[in-house]
Amino acid sequence: MAAGKKELLMLENFIGGQFLPCNSYIDSYDPSTGEVYCKVPNSGKEEIEAAVEAAREAFPAWSSRSPQERSLVLNRLADLVEQSLEELAQAESKDQGKTLTLARTMDIPRAAQNFRFFASAILHHVTECTQMDHLSCMHYTVRTPVGIAGLISPWNLPLYLLTWKIAPAIAAGNTVIAKPSELTSVTAWMLCKLLDKAGVPPGVINIVFGTGPRVGEALVSHPEVPLISFTGSQPTAERITQLSAPHCKKLSLELGGKNPAIIFEDANLEECIPATVRSSFANQGEICLCTSRIFVQRSIYSEFLKRFVEASRKWKVGIPSDPSANMGALISKAHLEKVRSYVMKARAEGAQILCGEGVDQLSLPLRNQAGYFMLPTVITDIKDESCCMKEEIFGPVTCVVPFDSEEEVIKRANSVKYGLAATVWSNNVGRTHRVAKKLQSGLVWTNCWLIRELNLPFGGMKSSGIGREGAKDSYDFFTEIKTITVKH
Repeated sequence: MAAGKKELLMLENFIGGQFLPCNSYIDSYDPSTGEVYCKVPNSGKEEIEAAVEAAREAFPAWSSRSPQERSLVLNRLADLVEQSLEELAQAESKDQGKTLTLARTMDIPRAAQNFRFFASAILHHVTECTQMDHLSCMHYTVRTPVGIAGLISPWNLPLYLLTWKIAPAIAAGNTVIAKPSELTSVTAWMLCKLLDKAGVPPGVINIVFGTGPRVGEALVSHPEVPLISFTGSQPTAERITQLSAPHCKKLSLELGGKNPAIIFEDANLEECIPATVRSSFANQGEICLCTSRIFVQRSIYSEFLKRFVEASRKWKVGIPSDPSANMGALISKAHLEKVRSYVMKARAEGAQILCGEGVDQLSLPLRNQAGYFMLPTVITDIKDESCCMKEEIFGPVTCVVPFDSEEEVIKRANSVKYGLAATVWSNNVGRTHRVAKKLQSGLVWTNCWLIRELNLPFGGMKSSGIGREGAKDSYDFFTEIKTITVKH
């Protein structure tokens, strides 16, 4: 670093096993200070063409390797991510705004686990076979890689969700072109430095940086990319669907949520309150699985609200490197303004803001005053029809409302266009099963939150997406199935 002047980090695209400069760049900001600290390639069609060529060339050799050989490469990659854990965690926290603690304990360990999980899963898939003796026929299935996979990952869990796509895609024998969010590209670039050492052949993983309208559209509309896996917002997913339609591409779309927590009067509040604070505000509320509508049975509503607001006020907002911070900075100035605007709309509708934005004072060090920080905010006295109860806010804002009956709360929980995740708090086992079955959600947690079993399907209903991810589901998505009949 030059004395008195900070040098900007310059990222490069990774195509065909090489780092390549770009002719134009975009600024990337440190969310905790609001300062530009990094330059990200502003790639377009030209870079996608180069990546497609590299992926096409690498495909025959990579796809003909055995699952065991590919598994070894994924395990080596997992080892290298683990060995670089601290360096990757520091970079993820600085780039995304999340606390260093969360990056160390969740994001980077999970990135390594993604490679290790699919390194194992790829060894255990079986195909089907049936006999038709009366016709002297045998039928069996084979699965083959699809080809070049286009992978588009979001800014909230950058390396965690990028590797959740790369790992199953390459394990199944595909080559990939990945586009991370232009807001959080650093750990993807760092991952590229580990690929050669792990034994990933040139062209198997290509990472092209830039914006959705330029490089994202070029990737999605390319006729030689038959498959797109996307995690992000619904409007972007609509655009991807339009661009993919002429080519009949395979699509996996993991979109937003407006996730309810339903708290019955027999819930264990000692466990429920800290877990619901975490499910509302973890990662600054920037997780598609975060709780943003809390329905509390009327008999315990007042007690829950009092204790929940007290606990939310203790959820510390601080600079990401502060080990005592529970929450860091939001991703960008524009996003912070959007999240704040929902609180303003709620206030204008007559709702009460019990803590957080506009109520409590946020104290930050001088150099972080221009950072994108916001306090955990709890809204009450709000109607189900309010935009704060209908639209995904994707920030540290949650609404708490009372309910009377089981039937009523199920109807209200299901009244939004999304259907990603829900949590149910009750000590009545029959009720938890009954309510879980009736909720229009791809995932339902009862008496817990964000405990994941990677073998099982992950994904949402309604406007929360198309398709599922997980051991079997990801394998099915990243392969084509063929039925073969042999007469003997």
